[in-house]
Amino acid sequence: QVQLVESGGGLVQTGGSLRLSCAASGRTFSNYAMAWFRQAPGKERDFVAGISRSGSTRYIDSVKGRFTISRVNARNTVYLQMNSLKPEDTAVYYCAADPVSSRYTIRDSPDEYEYWGQGTQVTVSS
Repeated sequence: QVQLVESGGGLVQTGGSLRLSCAASGRTFSNYAMAWFRQAPGKERDFVAGISRSGSTRYIDSVKGRFTISRVNARNTVYLQMNSLKPEDTAVYYCAADPVSSRYTIRDSPDEYEYWGQGTQVTVSS
C-alpha cells in the first residue's frame, strides 16, 4: 500500500507559477514510476507529466517547456513545477504511482496507476 498526499495548489494569475508536491508513504518509493494527471470539470482525467524509476521524464505537448516533473527518492516526494500558467491549466491535479517493473517506462493511461492522491485544485485566472 502507498499513500500519496498532494499539496501546493491554489489560485494564480495567468503567467504565474506554482509548485505541486506529492509526498508518498508506505512501500519503497523508488520502485514506482510517478505521474501527475489533471481533471477539469466535465472532462476526463488526463496525463500531464510522468517520471520513470530511473528519472527520465515525459510531458504532454501543451505543457512542454512550462512544467517540470522531478523526484527526490530520499524524501519520497515528487514535484511538479508549473511556470507560465494559463487558464486552460485550471484543473484538479492528482499524483499517481505505477508499480511498473521497468526502470524506464512511463505510462500515460490512468488505468495503469495503482495509487492516487486526493487531488489539489489549481486555478489560473485570466
